[in-house]
Amino acid sequence: MFYWVMKRIFLGPILNFLFRPWVKGLDNVPENGAAILASNHLSFSDSIFLPLMVRRPVIFLAKSEYFTGKGLKGRLTALFFRLSNQLPMDRSGGAASEMSLQAGKDVLTSGGLLGIYPEGTRSPDARLYRGKVGVARLALQTRVPVVPVAMIGTEKVQPIGKRLPSIRRIGIIFGQPLDFSRYYGMEDDRAIQRAVTDEIMYELMRLSGQEYVDEYAAVVKARLAGKGPEPLHKVEVEATADDIAEDRDEPDVEDKDDPRAGG
Repeated sequence: MFYWVMKRIFLGPILNFLFRPWVKGLDNVPENGAAILASNHLSFSDSIFLPLMVRRPVIFLAKSEYFTGKGLKGRLTALFFRLSNQLPMDRSGGAASEMSLQAGKDVLTSGGLLGIYPEGTRSPDARLYRGKVGVARLALQTRVPVVPVAMIGTEKVQPIGKRLPSIRRIGIIFGQPLDFSRYYGMEDDRAIQRAVTDEIMYELMRLSGQEYVDEYAAVVKARLAGKGPEPLHKVEVEATADDIAEDRDEPDVEDKDDPRAGG
């Protein structure tokens, strides 16, 4: 909470002045009680702008390696992720991953807001990619609503690989909460998990206006890097930490108004 308050007081006014973010549908975020904020993912800066627009703390889960780096860069990276209200998640597998996955449930069962990028990683080309089913499992297991969030234009602020951001206006659209109570009690059914995830991704596509690609972003990134496609069993897995903790690169410390901003 301390880091969130400091960020709102000091960082918020600066970012609002520079980037002039427009926001629609903020009232769709519950004033109290647990909910998942499921967002598309265009830029590293998504994790900065999204929480600043919400009146309550939003907790994200990030790789534990970001919190254990050595030297000045490692300490600065760890500080950044703590200031971003993010929790370390161990993705080494087995019991460690299960304990980390539980962290997401703990946020929700305590009535908090949990931020998730269902794509699992940033889009390599500003298109929307297939969602991983971890978001569905968490929503069904904890019986909380899912608020779809569309980030608009953040890929132009800080494209992948760019160290310094460009000053451009960005937008955020909060969609109506999605209720999956009709599926309660069926959270272990793989077909139900996929149906819920696909419904979330459809709403993100509708809100963001992105082109949808029925393929995992991680597979596309591996192919672009010349590593070939990842095997299906690696990217289509049940309830692993990778499903809800974003696989981000380490952070490196003019645009027309979008017509969707309305008046």
